[in-house]
This record gives sequence, C-alpha cells and structure tokens, in this order.
Amino acid sequence: VPFPPLNVSHRVLSLSRQATAGGREVAAGRRSARRARDVPLMEEAETQPEEDVVFEEEEATPRVSFNATQNVTESVAISNGSRLEEAEPQSYWLDPTEISPADKDEEFVNALVSEYEDSNEPGSAMAVPAEVPVLPTRLPPVLLELRWLPPRPPTSYDGFNVYIYRDGNSTEMATVDENTHEFFTELTEPGTYRVQVTTLSSSGDCEARESSADTGFTFYLSPSGELLEELRERPQGVSVRLLDSSTAAVSWAPSPQSHNGSLVSVVSTTCLKPSLSQRMENTYCSEENSTSDIISNLTPGAQYRVVVYHTNGPLTSPPSEPVIIDIEPTGVRELAVYPLGPTAVVLSWQRPYHVAFRKYILQTFFFNPVTLASEWTTYYEIAATASVIATVRVTDLLPAWYYNFRVSMVTWGDPPLTCCDSSTVSFVTAPEAPHISLVDYSQGVLVVRWTYGELFIDLSHSRMLHWQVEAVGKKGPQRRYSVDVTRNAMQASLPLPPGDIYNLTVTACTERSRNTSVPSIIKLEPAPPRLLLAVNATHSSITLLWSEDGVVDYYQVLCRPNWASKELKAGEPITSTAQVLTVSGLVPSSSYNCSVTSFSYSSASRPARITVTTAGKEMNPSVAAISALAVLSLLLISLLVLFLLVLRKKHLEMTRNCSAETFVNFASFDRDGKLPYNWRRSLFAFLTLLPSCLWTDYLLAFYINPW
Repeated sequence: VPFPPLNVSHRVLSLSRQATAGGREVAAGRRSARRARDVPLMEEAETQPEEDVVFEEEEATPRVSFNATQNVTESVAISNGSRLEEAEPQSYWLDPTEISPADKDEEFVNALVSEYEDSNEPGSAMAVPAEVPVLPTRLPPVLLELRWLPPRPPTSYDGFNVYIYRDGNSTEMATVDENTHEFFTELTEPGTYRVQVTTLSSSGDCEARESSADTGFTFYLSPSGELLEELRERPQGVSVRLLDSSTAAVSWAPSPQSHNGSLVSVVSTTCLKPSLSQRMENTYCSEENSTSDIISNLTPGAQYRVVVYHTNGPLTSPPSEPVIIDIEPTGVRELAVYPLGPTAVVLSWQRPYHVAFRKYILQTFFFNPVTLASEWTTYYEIAATASVIATVRVTDLLPAWYYNFRVSMVTWGDPPLTCCDSSTVSFVTAPEAPHISLVDYSQGVLVVRWTYGELFIDLSHSRMLHWQVEAVGKKGPQRRYSVDVTRNAMQASLPLPPGDIYNLTVTACTERSRNTSVPSIIKLEPAPPRLLLAVNATHSSITLLWSEDGVVDYYQVLCRPNWASKELKAGEPITSTAQVLTVSGLVPSSSYNCSVTSFSYSSASRPARITVTTAGKEMNPSVAAISALAVLSLLLISLLVLFLLVLRKKHLEMTRNCSAETFVNFASFDRDGKLPYNWRRSLFAFLTLLPSCLWTDYLLAFYINPW
C-alpha cells in the first residue's frame, strides 16, 4: 500500500456568471497555462498581478480557525467600476475554445427569463397571465481547487485518485498521473462535500492499490454559496453539574475555532442493562441530541454519557471527551418491620416510581454474641422489579435482641452507587416462650421454675427486662395472682390459696413485646378448716364454728362417740356450705369426736377434729318447781312425823314422871294478853290438846318461854 499524498490543500472559488471577454481570455490563458502544468497555480497568481481574479488560499492543516459571522468562501472578485461580478464557470480540464460563451450562458438561471417572456406572445394559450412557478435558487458556480505534494519516499506510485462525495453519495472520481499535483472542478449543487485524494500504485503483479490513510476534508456549501468548513478540534473542558435529581447543566470551554452552534448528545448507559420487565428508564435509552445546555428528564439512579459537538451548519466537530454522570438513587421510604415471631420478621418498604436501580441490599446491625462485636452485615440482595412495594422475610434472628435494618438501592452504573444510609429502622425481636420445668406447692406457697432457650444462654446482652409469673384461679375471690422477677432469675415463689384450679404461665417481657409459656394447669388440694370450736353444747346437740382457708365448695361434719356402744352409734355425715353447723340428736352427757372436712372440686382435705361432751338432761322449770315443792313437802312431813315420834317417846317418859296429866289453860293466857292473836288458830290451838308438861318442857329445852 503506498503512502498517501502530503499536504493536501484546497480552495473554493466563486465564479461570475457574466464575465467580460477580457476576463474570459484571461481565464482561458490561465487554463491553458495550467493545462501545460509548467507553472504552479500559486506562482501564476504572483506573476499576474494585473488580473482582476484574486485567489485566497486556505491552509491544508486539519484544524481551521474561522469566525461564524465571516464568509470563508474563497472567491474571485472582478472589478467593473463599483460592481462586483462573478467569474465565468467553466471546467478547467476543457479547452476554452470548445464551447462558445453563448452556449455557456444557457446554463445559467437567467437564461430562462426569455422563456417566461415568450409565454405571453399574442395568440398564445397563455393569454391570461398564469402564476409563475417559483424555482429553487440555483447555487452560484463554485470552483474547487485541490493541491498536494508527492508521497514521502520510498513510494512507487502511478498517479492519484480524487474522490468527491456530496451528501454521502459519490459525485465525481478522477485519476491523474504521477506528475499532476493539482485538480480543479466546478461544484454546482449545495450540500456537504467530502473530498479525498489517494495515492495509486499498480506496480508489481498485484492489483492496483491505494493509500489507506485519511487525507480528505469536508466542507458545506449552502444554497446561497456560503462555505462552512469542517471543525477539526473537539470541544474542551466539558463539565456537567447536577441541578437536582432530574436536571443537569452542561458547560464547556470557549473554542478557538469559529462555529455557529453546539450540540449536546446524551445517552443512558444503564437503560438497556436490565431486562425489559425490569426496565425503569424511559428517556435517553437511545442517543438524543439537543442544542440546549440544560439536560432534563433525567432518572435518579441512572448513569448517562454526555458528549458535546460544535456545529458549523450541518457539519459537526469531533466529539468531546465523554463525561459520565451518575445520579444517586432516591432510596426507599416507609420502611416498616412486622414481627412474625422471636426469630423472624417481615420488612416492607416502598420506592418512588421514578427511579432506576439494579437491586436492593438488606443489611442488619446487631451485637454478635459470638464475635462480641457490632457491625453491619449484608443479609440479602433483592433484584429490582417494576413493583413499587417490596417485602422480604428475615429469619434466624436472636430472640429478645436489638436489631437495626437498612435497605439500600444499588445502581447499574460503573462503579455502582448506593443510597441511602438513612433508610434504617430499629426493632427489638420478641422473646422466646419459657418452658415451665417444676411446680411445687407447700404451706400456701407455689414454687415455680422454668428454662429459657438453650441451656447456657447468656441474657446479659439481650433486651429481656423481667419475667412475670401469673396464676389465674377459677373460683377464688381474687382470681389473678402474679409476681415479677429479674431476667437472671429462673424461679419464683407465688402465694396461692389452696383448693382452686390455677392456670399457671411464665411470661418473658421486653420493652416492646412479650411471649408466654405453655399454660400449666395445677390443682391445689383444699386445706382443712382452721380454728374449729364448739361454741354451744346441750344435752342433745353441739354447735361447731370454724374459719375457711382457701377455696371450698362445701364442708362435711361427722361426730362419732368416744366409746363403742350398741345404743350409741355414729350419725350420718352432715354437709354444709356455711362455716357454722349445729349437730343434733346426740345423747346427753356423752363425749363425741367431731371432724370437719373441706371439699373442693370433689377433693377432700385432711379433717379438722375436736372432742365435745353433751350436757345432762334438764327438766322443764315449772315441772322442776312442782317437783321440788313436792319433795320439800315430803321431807317436811317426814321430819314432822319423826318429830312427833320423838315427842311421843319423850311424852311417854314424862308421863311416867308427871304421874298425872297437867293441862295448861290457854284461855287464861289469851285473856291476859300473853298469847298472840293468831295463835289460837295455829300452834297453841294444837298444843292445847297435849299435856302441858310435854310441850312446856320442850319449849323450855329450846330456850323459849311460853309465858
């Protein structure tokens, strides 16, 4: 492959439509001189200062500085007084004598004017003036002049190929020999032109070869003949500043080349990475160009590639260095925790609709009892979906433990961005349910022991606050009994009334939740009555009084005699719901052993015993009084009879001593006032019947003076 030609340069010359004859001769002479290829074009311009055609040569460097307000078209100016006319367009590869100037005039637009004038001749069908069609303005004739130098040695070549493309299509291709280093052609159509000069080599047995290096250039001809050169320098100092999560501003340094506009190209580098079902971006998935320096409708969490072009009409400069902008994702919101048990929770959160990200990362922060350290640990990664609400179940947690949960968004960018550390929520897991291992009841106190979790679990770092032991009875006046103990204690004592059935539970309590053990049903035996007393005893009944202890459904009282007798038999048990009972039907003056037994839920307590004795049989008071009077009367009569018998015996003795009966005259005693008034009817009336020696001696024996 041969080397390319060196220093390819070009000039674009504007030609006049109505050139003077002298001008055409000058042009023809110049064309003849150029065809001879004896004198270079640049030297001709220097040796012919009298010509009216002035050429402006353009540098052949790849970067051309120009001003957007300046027409850089190289033209040939012909002075005709104060009027500027264009040179006659004609190919410089043809003999000027081959085509007359009159024929050349027909190629210009103003040659059509006569046709419009002839259309209104008399007798013509166009008698009524018709609307004149508006034809597009034809490009003024333009001459393209190319020059180059031979390729650097050692290069074997046979000639040069000249390629001219307009709007991407090939319009002309010419081949010149190795001694020709210039080329001229007329451009008659506006558009974007691409010109390339290559070295041609056909030496050797191989096919003809061309140089492959890019030695071409591009320019644009507007319909008005304005020339816009391509921009060889790329924009410099491009920077992008985020105004908010969806808007950015682009800026760049001033360009040394003149240009009439700039183009900002934006494309998302993350839009096509997720699958179609997971795609969240809908803008800039393909490259979009804008003349504004403000980029809007950006998606938080996406990554964009921004390139700036300078424009000169339809021509664009090389792209600037791409600027990658990463927009942080918005993060999640409304993060909430819902407990499922001591070791599992459900996390739920929402995300904004307008955000792009790759995945969620769920992290936990807690005190690790194995490593004795607290740190953030990634628990789960969840691929992003189109759903706005997401939930995840977290298991294998420690019960009664403090946790922090954090959900972050990770983008598709390179490197990926993560947001946000503020999306956290704290939670204390529920405790495990303890297991009741021992229940013992003695002397009115219930002793409970339990276990929790593993055998050697350490509760020093847990959020366990205390234990609550609770017993709920069925019939007692105070049905609920509870006691709190510290978290390090695994047993508790709870006073409970006997005789009831209790639902016993042990509850582990934290600051936010609690968990209760499986209920243990315990039945306490009833207690015997206390302070059993016999408050009243008669000859046939006994009243017993006692106090209640615990819960009792009813009492059973039974009295048995102390000795066995065929006549004294034990009575039937007596049932009572009160705490006082009178046992009747007992034998007077008898001793009995009485027992009182408490019954609760068909269970009997130990009996409470007492020994009682009945009183003797008592009569009716009236009967007793009559009986007493009868007895006293009987005793009095008996004494009187005995007294009379004694007096009779003594009377007989005194009768022997008195020898004669001596009678006392009581009448004289009464008359003399020596006897009471009522004696007559009582004692002395009786004594008068007796011998005086008998009763007088008797009265004197008792120191009674009858007189």
